[in-house]
Amino acid sequence: MPDVLSSLIPVFLVIVVGWFTKFTKTVNDQQWAGFEKVTYFVLFPAVIIETLVKADLSRVPILGVGGALVAAILTMSAILLTLRGWLSARLNMDGPAFTSVFQGATRWNTFVALAVSGSLYGPMGLTLSAVAIGAMIPLLNVLAIGVLSRYASATPLTAKGFLVTLVKNPFVWSCMIGIGLNVVGLPIPKTILNATEVLGRASLAAGLLVVGAGLEIGRLHRPGPALGLSLVLKLVAMPVFATGFATLFGVTGTGLGVVVVSTAVPTAGGAYILARQMGGDAPLMAEILTIQTLVAMLTMPLAIVVLGG
Repeated sequence: MPDVLSSLIPVFLVIVVGWFTKFTKTVNDQQWAGFEKVTYFVLFPAVIIETLVKADLSRVPILGVGGALVAAILTMSAILLTLRGWLSARLNMDGPAFTSVFQGATRWNTFVALAVSGSLYGPMGLTLSAVAIGAMIPLLNVLAIGVLSRYASATPLTAKGFLVTLVKNPFVWSCMIGIGLNVVGLPIPKTILNATEVLGRASLAAGLLVVGAGLEIGRLHRPGPALGLSLVLKLVAMPVFATGFATLFGVTGTGLGVVVVSTAVPTAGGAYILARQMGGDAPLMAEILTIQTLVAMLTMPLAIVVLGG
């Protein structure tokens, strides 16, 4: 537990710095909006591409780790979609609110996962995180866009619109570039790799600051059932599902630890942006992001110690 806490505390301290900076108006809302765009469209793609390009995927259990994460996501998605009618009737949850709960229960904060995995497990943790990135990000974005199009958008996306939205997503195209370069094995000039590495190093700190700036603590005075549901599903059920599948697929050691970290982190800040763009319940999404980030400070160490071996 001490090693886990020593790895997690710096991550959450940077998140607190981001929140405090916004709370004190040291950086105003317009400046944060610009910083967030740079993070999501420049820095974040850089760290994904760098991590995937440099990863020696021959040394890690790709199928076990990736398969466990994909299986956990599909299981959670199937449960929520099956319960859609019940949630509407019992919890008075409309379509946009359902999409926010769906994103809150399935998506992951890659910034936090990379920072924790690298701190806890070193280079092998980052390599395994590359597997998690390749397995989770494209699938999660396909599912999130599909669910938002079906349950939140006044005019559901056409097949062409769906593909365009997907391709424009920086989480998706950076994954495709990184995986493609890794598989093809083309030599990349060292100067380009060095530049990407510099951007990648900046991305983790920037991403954590953006997570902190996105916290809306003032909204949490009256938490509702949707908020509680997303909290339990994401921070408790998802790590349990993923650990079960990882054990079934024979994943142990660092691989199991990264699987747990990848599913025990709070949901992604990009979920709020997507909700705002596609007609989801953006205020609820902001609440979900905030409460999960705060509670994850307590649940993540327990998940890593209890489930990660």
